[in-house]
Amino acid sequence: MIYPIDWGFALPYLAAALAAGYLLGSVPFGLLLTRLAGLGDIRRLGSGNIGATNVLRTGNRALAAATLLLDGAKGVAAAAAGARWGGPDIAIVASLGAVLGHLFPVWLRLRGGKGVATGLGVLIGLAWPAGLLVCAVWLGTAALFRYSSLAALIAFAASPPIMWHLADTQRMEFAGALAVLIWLRHAGNIRRLMTGSEPRIGGG
Repeated sequence: MIYPIDWGFALPYLAAALAAGYLLGSVPFGLLLTRLAGLGDIRRLGSGNIGATNVLRTGNRALAAATLLLDGAKGVAAAAAGARWGGPDIAIVASLGAVLGHLFPVWLRLRGGKGVATGLGVLIGLAWPAGLLVCAVWLGTAALFRYSSLAALIAFAASPPIMWHLADTQRMEFAGALAVLIWLRHAGNIRRLMTGSEPRIGGG
């Protein structure tokens, strides 16, 4: 027997999960790490993005790797904490909050990153075999073509069928919504890929 959802009871928990995920996702590790390293404001360099790809343009690979890992870790943490304390629905809402926090951090006037590392992190947190396979798609595409943006577009486009095969319909639907967000955030990158002006990984 399927019981109807008591939205009056559930909504406060869903709202809390969204808010907690947002606060966690909004921590701008790329900006914080580059400032701590004495490299200034990463938003004034390259694409102006706060993510690992732009941090790599400082020439500091270790700092870029740390940014990638930390941005991914906050996604994993949001999904895992949501699942631990509230089950699959709370995990998905917290995951959405983490991605939105990274994309639109209130501390940076809603000008955040592209959501790739945090998006990969939440997929790992929601279903680690599927999430790791999506990461493998990203790594393989990046290694083959040397375009971080292209790797992200292909990996997230592949995430819904991967989630469908290795997880379930609910997480597949979330992966589809996440893919739409990631693609929208990469609109400028898509235009540059089409004109051949997109910088490669490690380029200026």
